Amino acid sequence: MKILITGAAGMIGRKLVRALMRSGKVRGQPIRHLILADIIAPEAPDFDVEVETLATDLSQPGAAESLIAQRPDLIFHLAAIVSGEAEADFEKGYRVNLDGTRALFEAIRLAGRDRPYMPRLVFTSSIVVFGNPLPPVISDSHCLTPLTSYGTQKAICELLLADYSRHGFFDGIGIRLPTISIRPGKPNKAASGFFSSILREPLIGEEAILPVSETVRHWFASPRAAIGFLHHAAEIDTRPLGQLRTLTMPGLSATVGDQIEALRRVAGDEAVRLIRREPDNDIAAIIAGWPQGFDARRAEELGFRGETSFEDIIRVHLEDERESRIAEHN
Repeated sequence: MKILITGAAGMIGRKLVRALMRSGKVRGQPIRHLILADIIAPEAPDFDVEVETLATDLSQPGAAESLIAQRPDLIFHLAAIVSGEAEADFEKGYRVNLDGTRALFEAIRLAGRDRPYMPRLVFTSSIVVFGNPLPPVISDSHCLTPLTSYGTQKAICELLLADYSRHGFFDGIGIRLPTISIRPGKPNKAASGFFSSILREPLIGEEAILPVSETVRHWFASPRAAIGFLHHAAEIDTRPLGQLRTLTMPGLSATVGDQIEALRRVAGDEAVRLIRREPDNDIAAIIAGWPQGFDARRAEELGFRGETSFEDIIRVHLEDERESRIAEHN
């Protein structure tokens, strides 16, 4: 099994590599070769297989063709810039999130012209392909109505994924990730970043900024759940998907207030007092158009699983951070 991961230097990419290292196989086949690509070269893991780390920009001519020339059996396409950055830099958002994805899809199609080639491709989409007006609970069949550039880019890529899969160029499956919380490390440029920071920073005794009302409701999953979604998407039989190649992943619908109360139950009032209310109208406007809850039964019927309480999400974060510190010490 030869595996390509784009966006491998990001948080999800790094965690996915570690998960693959632990399992050692995918779809019953041992992993023999990992190709890790990102705009900056990812760190090479200590893994008893052949590992290549590459700095590459998929939107640049020839970059995708170079990666696909090795004919990976499985491709995790994670590479993207996040919502806030895509909204602030229109050209960069479309170049990276749309043009880079289309270049990858085309490279796979062209690689199959001379001799058969149809890899499994797992694409990370987002729940922000849906925007107002929305029902309280959204099904997979709800029409795509993005209200941000990032959501629009992901929605276009979902359609491309379905069309390229319909033609048999690759065996594609898209997973719409909930907002991932708690993200470890430093804050990124995502408009949703505060959903993590209001928990992550107080847990280590630091102040965090809350830019929206506590009544804001959203759809969440932990990084650990996200890695489980990716691994499961690589494993499953895609025939039941039919033409609807992208699934909304299971998650937890919760308000900011629910998050804060979960933090109180796990870490106490001292942690909660470190959250400082500082309204930001720009962030509030972006978040206002995002979905609040989903009917993820299609994904659940196919075996995808997420958390059911925010206490679980916080405890997962604490466990994973403890594991990371031990791994770094060793």
